[in-house]
Amino acid sequence: MTRAVLSLGSNLGDRHAHLAAAVEGLSDVLMQVSGVYETPPWGDPDQPAYLNAAALVIGAEDAAGWLARAHALEAAAGRVRDPDRRFGPRTLDVDVIMVWSDDGLPVVSGDPELTLPHPRAHERAFVLRPWLDIQPYAQLPGYGWVTDLMLTPPVAADLPSVTPRADLSLEPR
Repeated sequence: MTRAVLSLGSNLGDRHAHLAAAVEGLSDVLMQVSGVYETPPWGDPDQPAYLNAAALVIGAEDAAGWLARAHALEAAAGRVRDPDRRFGPRTLDVDVIMVWSDDGLPVVSGDPELTLPHPRAHERAFVLRPWLDIQPYAQLPGYGWVTDLMLTPPVAADLPSVTPRADLSLEPR
């Protein structure tokens, strides 16, 4: 069995419903889901705010299988990729942040289709903060402890804008 951390985000339509549907779509493999956080857009500021969360999953999938599952969740939410706006708005974004193999070792990959760990996770407060909810002692291979990454200048600068939404829950029914 492999484990993976998936980052979930939505900023179009019913953002909470899109995240909740993704969590429901992971219910057969879901170990834990984070709280919900509202965040400004990253990389392309001309769009609505996001709702973000993280999920810890366990299953028989390999890294490519987790990516396929992420893409299937996005497709179910009606995601349309705009090649002119790489970081543009979306109904649902599911990123594979980390995968651990059957023996518990982190999967490291330079494959352009699935780089692991996620190549920009270390600089994204909207990924790291929810991840800490589900794995308080998380480490990002090549970068160190997630708690330490929260103190780096790019993440620390964004952290005040990562707003917990205690009024929203993603706990499966």
